[in-house]
Amino acid sequence: MKSVPHATSLRRAPVQRRSAERLTRILDACADLLDEAGYEALSTRAVAARAEVPIGSVYRFFGNKRQMADALAQRNLERYSERVSERLKGERRGDWRAAVDAVLDEYLAMKRTAPGFTLVDFGNQIPVGARQAEPNTRVAGRLTDLLSGYLGRTPGEDLRRVFLVAVESADTLVQLAFRVDPEGDEAIIHETRELLRAYLGRVLD
Repeated sequence: MKSVPHATSLRRAPVQRRSAERLTRILDACADLLDEAGYEALSTRAVAARAEVPIGSVYRFFGNKRQMADALAQRNLERYSERVSERLKGERRGDWRAAVDAVLDEYLAMKRTAPGFTLVDFGNQIPVGARQAEPNTRVAGRLTDLLSGYLGRTPGEDLRRVFLVAVESADTLVQLAFRVDPEGDEAIIHETRELLRAYLGRVLD
């Protein structure tokens, strides 16, 4: 079992394997309960019961449910980065269109299958419905660091700005696609992919 990466919302980072496994169970329970009952009904006590850990174990890591949701968002970003990296291992280096497909496809896959992701994703949805800029800036920064070597580009401010615009645009359009269809409207997703390719082609071709 992989350990959970350190998240800024943790009161205490796990050191021992047993502690890391317990944190993983707590976050898994949090994700499941978000899907079942929503953020408003989420509680540290319900998470402890679902994870089958003492309530004190939850409070060892988190002071409240918001901190749990923030840690889940951080874990989502780590797993998303791993998925994109793994996908790109089979692609030709420098192929930015393959990179765009990997970035968009892996996000859509997580949105459709990862527990709790629809509400939390990378931190955008808490409070529910809020669309804050900070998580997208974090995602754009992570993608810049992740893709710059693959693309043979310098991860400078210009590239970060380009990826931020791409992430903000894709985020808005993907949210629209999932409002139109709970599984993501394929026509809107297609248009999103075309928009990203047209915009990024100006810089990356």
